[in-house]
Amino acid sequence: MRNAAIPAVMPNYNRLPVAFDRGRGCELWDAAGRRWLDLTAGIAVVGLGHCHPHLTAALTDQAEQLWHTSNLYRISELERLSERLVARTFAETVLLTNSGAEALEGCIKLARRHFHVRGLPQRNRIVTFEGAFHGRTMATISAAGGAKMVDGFAPLLEGFDRVPWGDHEALHQAVGPNTAAILIEPIQGEGGIREVPIPCLKGLRDLCDREGILLMFDEVQCGVGRTGTLFVHEQAGISPDVMAVAKGIGNGFPVGAVLATAHAAQGLTPGTHGSTYAGNPLAARVCNAVLDVMLAPEFLPRVQAAGERLEAGLRDLTARHPGVFAEVRGRGLMLGLKLQGDALAFNQALFEAGLLLVPAAENVLRLLPPLVISDAEIDEALTILDATARKTTP
Repeated sequence: MRNAAIPAVMPNYNRLPVAFDRGRGCELWDAAGRRWLDLTAGIAVVGLGHCHPHLTAALTDQAEQLWHTSNLYRISELERLSERLVARTFAETVLLTNSGAEALEGCIKLARRHFHVRGLPQRNRIVTFEGAFHGRTMATISAAGGAKMVDGFAPLLEGFDRVPWGDHEALHQAVGPNTAAILIEPIQGEGGIREVPIPCLKGLRDLCDREGILLMFDEVQCGVGRTGTLFVHEQAGISPDVMAVAKGIGNGFPVGAVLATAHAAQGLTPGTHGSTYAGNPLAARVCNAVLDVMLAPEFLPRVQAAGERLEAGLRDLTARHPGVFAEVRGRGLMLGLKLQGDALAFNQALFEAGLLLVPAAENVLRLLPPLVISDAEIDEALTILDATARKTTP
């Protein structure tokens, strides 16, 4: 029976008062026809923009052929996708999932199972970092440990050693005989667009090699072209042993993946892990369509150019409005504006002006536009930010 005191949609989100019913590229419209410029991309998901024609065609074609058979059988599109990812990345093997959180669950299980089959079951702990966000499952909130995420969900899953962000001494002290892996986002998204410096990424690789443990990157938000290379770690010239991806790999279709070396994945033998839906023909076909566009020779250089234009504009705004903006963070098209005042209030003003950004920790607003954003749309966003800052300045 309907209870009028409780909304039919469970109220675990504070949703803005708009329902979009149409989108193209970097633009969204509501039912009344009002337009917004979207610099959230569904929280770094819709990298190729809303309703990209190549993706729409692939999805429609596959929907008319076959949606789901289960992993009891071979799946041609999944095999093709995995081969393409192996050819383009450090990985030698790929596990498809239904989300980023499931991909991180897969990473955690892979790390523990890796040492179990090697006769080292005591190596079952994973070092993580304060401010991280790895998902909303019990394992992933236990890994990140943020107060808002874990409140009321005790007992948490054991086996994680969290260290302060940027504290090298604490990191080295946390690694010991029971450590299986280090898990880190090369750029924290929810944590406020905080970058791991390239020398530190190299240092993490060296530390894991020295200690004989796995290096696991969470590139769910920062990966899949967002910073101008397919994955952030490529810019450091190093590779992880395991990596979680999602968001942009499906452009809005719910999908994620674990990429790993054969050595790291040796414990995931038949029957040790699985999923009913993961890697089904529909999901894999969409991911292949994303790669068709993203791996074209001209695509990533264009993302780099767009990121440089947007970052330069934001730095100019920060210099002209020092009472409003404190600093610019990030790289490529994963940028953050740290506000001097209330970031949520400023974001509301931007929303009313027709620009969509997304908040993060440390009083930061994230700019995560579709990677296909044009120069004209970048300039439009900067104009709205400038006008809103002028209204905010006393």
